[in-house]
Amino acid sequence: MKVVAIVGSIRKDSYNLQLAKQVQTRFAEQFEVEILDLAPLPMYNQDIELEAPQEVLDFKAKVKEADAVLWVTPEYNSTIPGVLGNAIDWLSRVDKVMIGKPSIIMGSSMGILGSVKAQMHLRDILFAGGLGSPVLGGNEVYVGAVHEKFDAEGNLTDEGTIQFLDGVIANFQDWMRKYYV
Repeated sequence: MKVVAIVGSIRKDSYNLQLAKQVQTRFAEQFEVEILDLAPLPMYNQDIELEAPQEVLDFKAKVKEADAVLWVTPEYNSTIPGVLGNAIDWLSRVDKVMIGKPSIIMGSSMGILGSVKAQMHLRDILFAGGLGSPVLGGNEVYVGAVHEKFDAEGNLTDEGTIQFLDGVIANFQDWMRKYYV
């Protein structure tokens, strides 16, 4: 199974990027995860959507080729970050590569709620007409106090979080095998 991870932060030391990398390495034997870089994407502009820049075409092609999308989002102002909204705008237009593509959502924050509001908004967005992405429900991953759960090298060290993540990923794999691959 091939999964692309779309991380809603372009910060070099992003905890959400570290969470995506944790999934990528910890579950490498179960499935392949490619973390997509949102930094090169230009701002969505309807004037150029039919002749989109190569960065957009490459991004959309990788999403289209994947079996599923792992969304990993921080929370900015009680919602998803602008960079993530921009990526979603590109995905939802013209060829609409997300329609029917399964998704799983995770996120982290230094606060105790672990991006719960952003994830709720993202779930709603993924059900929009131009996206139509089924989302694995009941397996939300909210990593609160994330700065206390990773070491200096970016490794997840909190055993409770690791065990929870293992369970969610097992559920995700079962869901994917049953309905999609």
